[in-house]
Amino acid sequence: MGNHQYSYFKRDISWLSFNYRVLLEAKDERLPVYERIKFLSIYSSNLEEFYKIRVSGYHSSLLESIDRDESVEEAKKTLVRINREVTAQEKEYDDIFNKMILPELKRNGIILYQTDKVEPFHQEYVKKYFNEEVFPYLQPMIIQKDDIHSFIQDARIYQVISLLKKKKKSDKLGYTYAMMKIPYTKIPRFIQLPSYEGNHYIMFIDDVIKANMRSVFPGYEIVDCFSIKISRDADFSLEDEDRKDIAEEILRKVRKRKIGAVTRFQYDKNIPDYFLRYLRDVYEIEEEEMLPSGRYLNRADLAKLPNPVGDSLRQQLPPPLRVPELEANNSLLRVLRKQDVLLHFPYQSFDYLLRFLLQAAFDPKVLEIKVTQYRVAENSAVINSLISAAKNGKRVTVFVELKARFDEMNNFLTSELMQQAGVKIIYSLPGLKVHAKLAYVRKRSNDPDDPIKGYAYLGTGNFNEKTARIYSDKGLLTSNKEFIKDIDEVFRVLEGKPHMRTFKHLLVTQFNMLPEIQRLIEREIEHEKSGGTGHIILKMNSLEDKGMINALYRASEAGVKIDLIIRGICCLVPGQPFSKNITVTRIVDAYLEHSRVWYFFNGGEEDIYLTSADWMRRNLHRRIEVAFPIYTQPLKRQIIDILKIQLADNQSAAWIDENLQNMFKRDVKPEDASPVRAQQAIYEYLKKSTGQ
Repeated sequence: MGNHQYSYFKRDISWLSFNYRVLLEAKDERLPVYERIKFLSIYSSNLEEFYKIRVSGYHSSLLESIDRDESVEEAKKTLVRINREVTAQEKEYDDIFNKMILPELKRNGIILYQTDKVEPFHQEYVKKYFNEEVFPYLQPMIIQKDDIHSFIQDARIYQVISLLKKKKKSDKLGYTYAMMKIPYTKIPRFIQLPSYEGNHYIMFIDDVIKANMRSVFPGYEIVDCFSIKISRDADFSLEDEDRKDIAEEILRKVRKRKIGAVTRFQYDKNIPDYFLRYLRDVYEIEEEEMLPSGRYLNRADLAKLPNPVGDSLRQQLPPPLRVPELEANNSLLRVLRKQDVLLHFPYQSFDYLLRFLLQAAFDPKVLEIKVTQYRVAENSAVINSLISAAKNGKRVTVFVELKARFDEMNNFLTSELMQQAGVKIIYSLPGLKVHAKLAYVRKRSNDPDDPIKGYAYLGTGNFNEKTARIYSDKGLLTSNKEFIKDIDEVFRVLEGKPHMRTFKHLLVTQFNMLPEIQRLIEREIEHEKSGGTGHIILKMNSLEDKGMINALYRASEAGVKIDLIIRGICCLVPGQPFSKNITVTRIVDAYLEHSRVWYFFNGGEEDIYLTSADWMRRNLHRRIEVAFPIYTQPLKRQIIDILKIQLADNQSAAWIDENLQNMFKRDVKPEDASPVRAQQAIYEYLKKSTGQ
């Protein structure tokens, strides 16, 4: 069959189905209430970024008809579809929040005000708090059409107010309009009020201000007051950038982000027409940018909702497990001379990776350390080890990806710190983002026949100890000489040095990754054709590249069984004649599923790769990504067992159907099937297999 009949989900519509799955966690009554609130917060913050980055692309393509996959007409239709879907989701969000979360908080003695009508027993406190803590930071401004009006900052909440002058008989009647930004650095979003009759009370700062609005506008009668918020275009691309000025160029664009074009104008859906029309006129808001929302905007802030009751309302995560081989010996490098070690975060402690870097920093025989950095944690322990190493006279090279979106400033400032300590910093490659997760340590070798005595870490996730507590990732510590040669080559590529371009074990984008993946898929097809069994399991965050999807469709048509475990975007359509052997599973739970694993049955030989790469066009064509094979039998077994646990999940897993619906496996599992919640089961599995 040719691929002319193949179909694909639209990337952004598929992403909305993933974010909706995040929202569904907030509905899950098996979870403690603050865990559910956390998912409401994640849903909102995901959506904010989606409008800044993805939706801005539609607006600019409508203006400039940028070379997208779709015509201007199609882009318009997709935009309408996105806004319709988001409006429906936000309505459900409000229902979950108002009908499930608030009553659940109340049952636990926590009352979150949903009004600016303050209870008599709080009036004194709220007024005093407002006068002392809030009033000094308010900057009310009058809005007048055709007059200079204040600029609305990106992602900040503003209150818009319509006022009437307290009139003398002769005055003509007419509204005055004003707006005021809610101060956000000086005061918390949620104010804890004094407890009363055994209940804890919390109030949004928005309502504290509303309750005291009269004292901000003396001489006026307050008619209406509502919240609005604007999201601005934060996307930029760097074409043909010059290597030496790339940092300057990126910082210039990051600063411009604050004044990008409007991509979403959110407003309280209860705002009356006269008022909304006036605002649209003044700020020239287009129809397709308007999104009605609830009374409270910026709901990502719910992550900061105070919890006066404590741990019983939170998800209790188990303590990270120890890795016995690494505990048995003080020197990690000595352990790695003898064996490879596979780490599973956050089930196992990220400290081992920090220890690996620290020991390298202080080992007198270590000559140099090289690391790629994509998203750097603030005040990072990883960075501190690298700075120590440089101060100890090691040659330290850090490859910093300045184009890691929204982390540009942080990455830049951290790089400055490292440079001051003598670390050699290499910024982004022109036209390519470096997304590979590699660390390489070279030690003095006394053996003239073996000049490279190296150690390496290869991972599926960032060197970031903060995210390592909540992202589930895997990493390999190794001193395998063959691997080390390949890693040395990758760093030569990154440093712009002459390199051989041949990788024997690693798969590297721009070099051998794409043809090799195609070959591995073809090989499963061959097994199937010659009467054997073809089986592929792929776990990743996103699958969007059409070339890869077509290869999977072809394999499915040939009878190869394909199990996909994909958390986010999936443009492959299951349940079609050409995909009848493909299942798509999505797991959303306490940890963010982030590891990327490829499994090929290969007639029972079973090939396993771990990688930093999703199958997105950008990862496969515009980034430097690395995939690495796992050769050691016990480690391979571990990874396969874990994949099987994930495929057996019938608690947190959903299938994606041909309409992008999340079909919970727990709703269709046979009555007698025992419950499997993958993340819990993996923890137990690792605990048992390491004898803890």
